[in-house]
Amino acid sequence: MLNITLFSQIISKLDKSRFKKLVNSHQSDKHQKGFTSWSHLVSMLFCQFANSQSVRDISNGLRSATGNLNHLGMLKAPSKSTLSYQNKNRSWELFRDYYYVLLKSLGQQAQMNRTKFKIKSKIFLLDATTISLCLSLFDWAKYKTKKGAVKMHTLLDYDGHLPAYVNITDGKTADNKGAHDIPLLKGSVIVADRFYNDFTLLNVWDSSGVYFVVRHKSNIKFKTIKELELPENRHGHVLKDEIIELTGNKTKEKYPRKLRRVALWDDKNQQTIEVITNQMFWTANTITELYKARWEVEIFFRDIKQQLHIKSFIGTTQNAVMIQIWTALITILILKALKTQAKYPWYLSNLVAFIRLNLFVKVDLHKWLDNPFLKKQPPPNKYIQGVLF
Repeated sequence: MLNITLFSQIISKLDKSRFKKLVNSHQSDKHQKGFTSWSHLVSMLFCQFANSQSVRDISNGLRSATGNLNHLGMLKAPSKSTLSYQNKNRSWELFRDYYYVLLKSLGQQAQMNRTKFKIKSKIFLLDATTISLCLSLFDWAKYKTKKGAVKMHTLLDYDGHLPAYVNITDGKTADNKGAHDIPLLKGSVIVADRFYNDFTLLNVWDSSGVYFVVRHKSNIKFKTIKELELPENRHGHVLKDEIIELTGNKTKEKYPRKLRRVALWDDKNQQTIEVITNQMFWTANTITELYKARWEVEIFFRDIKQQLHIKSFIGTTQNAVMIQIWTALITILILKALKTQAKYPWYLSNLVAFIRLNLFVKVDLHKWLDNPFLKKQPPPNKYIQGVLF
């Protein structure tokens, strides 16, 4: 019988050697007094997997696994005060950098079968979500007069539906302002909503060789240069396809080049959606399908808020909040890798719930992922001896 818990087997999938290199680079174990950066990471991952609501829950939960902590690379469970202190003082950037390290390895394992586009460009979906906080407790998270918040600006890789880049700012930062620092991959395409209809930003993308498909605002001023023919007898949702030029004094100065404007009918929401792009050669249907794919980033935000622990926080400092968000991102990266590898058709919500129920059960991880429900064995045949006399 396997003598290692399910949680220990999940933790064993993490690259500990690369984490040690980051620890040395950040010097995050300097003056650590027994509670190492690795122990801190495992404790915060336990917080996510077990949905712990406080540092007390984390401490007691890990203490209940006495005898199994050595498999997690920990000597002992942290006390409440130790965990609170390290959440306040150990740099959150260590956990951010480790997410990107794991993305290169586990992220490749989490590739999903999605709608294939007949284009060679790498597809990224851009959006932001707001995480509300109580301003009286999180006084650094400025948003509104009586409300605090942080905003998570996310560039989602369409292939694995995992963030290729995340920028966490205060709630006041506008979506387009939070996107100015995203890494740009030449030849890729960024799909975004109307909040990113910032022509200064779009000009930077275009100048960097990046394509974009962005829903435009209703008040932009333009003139039609050329109207393109629509496909006959198919793709009836495409209403208009044209080449335009901006005519507003400020907008034309910010973006002096020509744009392509495509209008489509959204039958589900009974509305017309108008997008602009700097890609002149793809079909109008490809452009509309790319914009429809943007909904996947909304699904990602829903999953991380509903399935993981980032709507309430175990620490009130900015550093503690950042650590909890980045360890949540590491957790969803692990979960999506496990989901993709499993033969059983898991929904992410079911996988999270079942792992929580079996966190300290000693069962083979891969066998359990492939076959979580043991088949009921038929009862043995009963042989009844006849009466001889």
